[in-house]
Amino acid sequence: MAETANLWDSSDPDNPSSRQEALTINTPSLHSGAATAETAISAVSESGPRGALRRFMEEHFFHFNSRELIASARAYERHIDGGGRMMVTLAGAMSTARLGKILARMIRAGKVHAVCCTGANLEEDLFLLLSGKEYESCGSYQDLNPAQEAELLERGMNRVADVCIPEGAMRTLERSLVKRWIAADGAGRSRFPYEYLYDVLRSGELAEAYQMDPAESWLAAAAELDLPIYTPGWEDSTTGNFFTALRMRGEVGGHGAVRTGTEQMEHLAGWYEANADGGPGVGFFQIGGGIAGDFPICVVPMLTQDLGRAGTPLWGYFCQISDAVTSYGGYSGAVPNEKITWGKLSPDTPRYMIQSDATIVAPLIFGYVLGD
Repeated sequence: MAETANLWDSSDPDNPSSRQEALTINTPSLHSGAATAETAISAVSESGPRGALRRFMEEHFFHFNSRELIASARAYERHIDGGGRMMVTLAGAMSTARLGKILARMIRAGKVHAVCCTGANLEEDLFLLLSGKEYESCGSYQDLNPAQEAELLERGMNRVADVCIPEGAMRTLERSLVKRWIAADGAGRSRFPYEYLYDVLRSGELAEAYQMDPAESWLAAAAELDLPIYTPGWEDSTTGNFFTALRMRGEVGGHGAVRTGTEQMEHLAGWYEANADGGPGVGFFQIGGGIAGDFPICVVPMLTQDLGRAGTPLWGYFCQISDAVTSYGGYSGAVPNEKITWGKLSPDTPRYMIQSDATIVAPLIFGYVLGD
C-alpha cells in the first residue's frame, strides 16, 4: 500500500501545525504630545501573554481565504521580526468602521511604520475621536427611502452605509485647522495635511471635547510615534473642501499652505530609500484599493525607472484585502503577480490577496500579529 503524502511540510512556516507560543500584547497607555518610539513600544511589551485568537485561527483556518489570511499574517510577522518595515494603506471608510481601534495597537507595538490613506480616512479618525458618542447607527439602511435620507441631512447626519457622522465633529475640527492654515499662509510655510492634524492633537486644544478614548485612535498613535502619513488626492475630502472654501473666501492668498501630491511622492521616496536597505526591506499591507494603494506602491518604479536608481530594493512583502473582481480590469482587483510586470514586486516577494471584507479580515490579521 502506497504511503499517503503529508499535505503539510513540518518545516513550512505556513504549516498550521507549526504553532508558535503566544506573543505578548498590551493595553497601551495614553501619551501626551509626541513620544519616542522607544517609549511607546516599551509600554506595549509590559502586559501578560495572550493567544486565544491566534490559537483559534491556527486550529481552524486551513484553506481558501482562511489559508491566505493566516499565511499573510505569518509572513507579516516574519517580515517585522526580521527587521523589516511596514506601510499600511487605507481606502474606503476604514476609520469610520473603527478599524483604528486595533490599528492604533499595531502602530504602538512598532508593527506599522508609515501610512498612506485617503483624506477621508485621515480626518474621519479624528471626527470619531471628537464625536463618537453622537454617531448614529442605521442598521436597516438598505430600507431607507429618499425622504428619510433627506431627514438625516436636515439633522446634520452624514451617512456612511450603516453609520452617520454628525456635522458638528467636522465643524469643530474646521475651526482648529482654519487658524493654522491662515497662520501658515501668512508666514509662507507649507506642510502636509497630516502635520496640521498632528499639531491639533499635540496642542491638546480639543482634548476636552474628546468623546472617545485616544488609545483607540490610530491617528493619535501615529502622532505619538511621528509616523509619516501620505494622503494622495487629499482635496477629495471634507478638510480639503474646507481649505478650498477658505481660499475662495480670500482668507488665504493661495494654495501653498498645504503641500502637493508630487511633494508627497518626493517625501515618500526619501522615506522608502531610508528604510528599504537591509533585512527584508519595506512591506506593503493594502486595505482596499484605489489611490491609497496605487500612489505609494509606485514609488519603487519611480525610483528605479524614472530616476534610474536600479539598485533600489523592491517591496519586500505584499498583502491586499479587496472585494474587487479581477476581470473588470480595475487596479483594486489586480492580482499581486501583475505588479511584477510593473517593477513593484519581484517573483520572490511574499504576496497575498484576500478577497473578503476588510472590516473582518484586517482585525484578524492584526490580532494574530499582536499575539491576541
